[in-house]
Amino acid sequence: MTFLTHLACSKCAARYEAGRVHNLCTACGGPLLVHYDLERARRELTRDQIAQGPASMWRYGPLLPVGRPESVVSLGEGMTPLVRTPRLGERVGASRLYVKDEGLNPTGTFKARGLSCAISMARELGIRKLAIPSAGNAAGALAAYAAAAGMEAHIFMPRDVPPANYIECRMYGARVTLVDGLISDCGKIVAARAPQEGWFDVSTLQEPYRIEGKKTMGLEVAEQLGWKLPDAIFYPTGGGVGIIGMWKAFRELEQLGWIGPERPKMIAVQAEGCRPVVRAYEEGAGASQFWEHATTVAAGLRVPKPLGDFLILEAARESGGTCLAVSDQELLDAGQLLAETEGMFVAPEGAACVAALQKLLQSGFLQPDETMIIYNTGSGLKYLDAYGTRFDVEEGAESRLAGLILPR
Repeated sequence: MTFLTHLACSKCAARYEAGRVHNLCTACGGPLLVHYDLERARRELTRDQIAQGPASMWRYGPLLPVGRPESVVSLGEGMTPLVRTPRLGERVGASRLYVKDEGLNPTGTFKARGLSCAISMARELGIRKLAIPSAGNAAGALAAYAAAAGMEAHIFMPRDVPPANYIECRMYGARVTLVDGLISDCGKIVAARAPQEGWFDVSTLQEPYRIEGKKTMGLEVAEQLGWKLPDAIFYPTGGGVGIIGMWKAFRELEQLGWIGPERPKMIAVQAEGCRPVVRAYEEGAGASQFWEHATTVAAGLRVPKPLGDFLILEAARESGGTCLAVSDQELLDAGQLLAETEGMFVAPEGAACVAALQKLLQSGFLQPDETMIIYNTGSGLKYLDAYGTRFDVEEGAESRLAGLILPR
């Protein structure tokens, strides 16, 4: 089922055996990446074979790490629509604009991809207890896939996480702890307790397999565009694994001979209240510094220091892309603009990309006739508390529409 050969550190290139449990590189602490025998895959695998696969991300099974079909834990994730958005394009001045709508995944977000792959590998490797720090959506996805696999899920989230995320985790039977702090504080708790509790840490880039699920966003968009890549990709960047995964996917597709050397401009979008990668990009740094007092209504963008920041910066620079930030007001306005013009209710993180698109068109960084794809990473229905502040409510309805209060 797979052409997997080994794992290797993204920093020092230390090699690790496949089929064993790994977190970070033991030599330098860098994230591990999965490697495949792409020369053999080039001889034995064709695009037509892929097209005959299931209508999910598992159509790319040979390019994913799971070795046994019975290990796969799937809820139908992937093969999300690539939606042409002409009315939005007319408003902002882009004639070939698309939205890749990840909000239609199971659990309503792109996180379903990474966690489907990670849980499938956990099952294959005999892991039974999983733990994760999350700003919300990764927690919901872990809880769902762990429930489907019959595994324990231990989740640590900031106390002010969107109510929808907390409720879904509890509904899936996960063991949830609310933390006074940010996702970075949650991560410290998981790292400290995992060894003594026997948990496998599935934090962003702390294990090698979530990125493999995320890379299918790049494989899919290539297939959906007839094995051609767009001119620019906008991606909301908290942990940034989507950018890292897609950049890896494009490299693998070229090695397979399915695409050429051309690459889209990879554009990392952050919020002004938490923009560590943008600051590093502007300063010409190779990695980011911790962003103090991070704040934004886009919970998924509130990541003070991504572990894979150096890989995000590498993709942006090598592709001729960029990194930029937008304000909360700009992203909320952009979310409403997309909803009003195209009937798409997207997460604030996806809306941030619409705001970033407007800025880059106005500056001349992008041209109106370029093919551009915005990745919406989740459903707006999971962020009613963020969007609800935009509207006046009918007298007497406040109690019905008031946000849910999380227990302390």
